[in-house]
Amino acid sequence: MDILHLVDRLEQLLANSRRIPMTASLIVDEDRAFNLIDQMRVSIPEEVKKASRVVAEKERVLAQAKEEGDRIRDLARAEAEELVKRDAIVQTAQQRAERIQEQALRDAEGMRHDSDVYVMNVLSKLEDDLLRSLSVVRNGLRKLQADHGVQPTAVESPDPSGD
Repeated sequence: MDILHLVDRLEQLLANSRRIPMTASLIVDEDRAFNLIDQMRVSIPEEVKKASRVVAEKERVLAQAKEEGDRIRDLARAEAEELVKRDAIVQTAQQRAERIQEQALRDAEGMRHDSDVYVMNVLSKLEDDLLRSLSVVRNGLRKLQADHGVQPTAVESPDPSGD
């Protein structure tokens, strides 16, 4: 029997009992009171068992909720880490692309410089070769003039400054 029902019956027994005039005391049916107390004694272990079952169910639900919360938190953490990784990969790729581009620009500048140096060297050598050839031609003309007394005819010569 439900313990609260038994308490209600005890309360009803007391409410229906006769009062001793001029006191706060009651005349209570002893058999009925002890009968209710005995029923309470029997009912209390059952109520404790019910309470234990309720507590156990509460703990099971709380454990299940905690487990679900932990699972959701772990999933959220894993997703956040994945997003951070992706962001880190993108940043790393961008940094690498920037380094490659900077290196390519440096390499291109170096190649431009090297090609300018190469062209200057080739042109300087060509100038030296042309000057030697011109010197040989002039010496040949002077020798011919000296040996045969022939004067060259006026031929327009290009401007050595290149203008």
